[in-house]
Amino acid sequence: MKVVVTGADGFVGGWMIRELLRTGHHVVGAIRIGAGPPRDLAEEERLRVQWVDFDLTSAESVKEVAAISTDAVVHLAAVASGADARKDPGYAWAVNAAGTARVAEAIGRARHDGRGDPLLLVVSTGEVYGHGAGRPSIETDPLVPASPYAASKVGAEVAAGEVARRTGLRTIIARAFPHTGPGQSDKYVIPAMALRLRTAKRIGAPVINVGNLAPVRDLLDVRDVVRAYRLLLERGVPGEVYNVASGLGHSLEAVVQRLISLVDHRVILEIDPGLSRPNDILHLVGDPSRLIRDTGWQPTIPLDQTLEDLLDAQAD
Repeated sequence: MKVVVTGADGFVGGWMIRELLRTGHHVVGAIRIGAGPPRDLAEEERLRVQWVDFDLTSAESVKEVAAISTDAVVHLAAVASGADARKDPGYAWAVNAAGTARVAEAIGRARHDGRGDPLLLVVSTGEVYGHGAGRPSIETDPLVPASPYAASKVGAEVAAGEVARRTGLRTIIARAFPHTGPGQSDKYVIPAMALRLRTAKRIGAPVINVGNLAPVRDLLDVRDVVRAYRLLLERGVPGEVYNVASGLGHSLEAVVQRLISLVDHRVILEIDPGLSRPNDILHLVGDPSRLIRDTGWQPTIPLDQTLEDLLDAQAD
């Protein structure tokens, strides 16, 4: 299968490319102009990918990438940080919602004109369910986003669905719940905690600042997540929505305690209100039954291994 990956220069994009190459697919990596291929990819991996420049905010750039003959598109390009989306909600909507509308429209027109029949995998988020009901969310639950990031992702889903109904574009929505792993930026909570703990150990600091540690998260390894995306390309049902989740919740407090154990440096956790997100979701856990039913996917990487690999990557 020939697969275009948008956002190929990002954290998840790099792991998506590895997964596709590992399983014998041909990959076209659509990257931000001037970004270059992911640095974490080995030279042999980079040479196996066809790299193209991509600007999600440019209709012409999107059309050029959509014109590439392909079997599937994994649409990862996005404003993926909730903090970045809160700083400029309009830009988050321009990239996540309007950008997805451009991608879907360009691919849908190609299909309508008889230039192939690619599958579009739109990567959304479990945050679209908002505060939920204190149980694992299912795909038919109402969408009640509680942040600019989540709202822009609902917009992306709506845009892709409209194009699919109008053009017959085969579309799958993947609602990914929180995931981390080696190489994730410390602008995200788990790598940020890991870096603070490693720094505290290095300088002998007895205290680190933390935000609200009460929220519960369905925390996956990025390598399990990209395997789910690849299986959805191969076995997913067009028109369906799938939670990419484990069904298990971990409090951020428990995750930090695991990191403390792995770093082997006891510290006092001091709450810093400036590190807490306003209106944070207290329980963000998804039900993966539909994904398991249709693809056979199961998460395979234990949380401790994920955290240990993340720490090792930071040390490198």
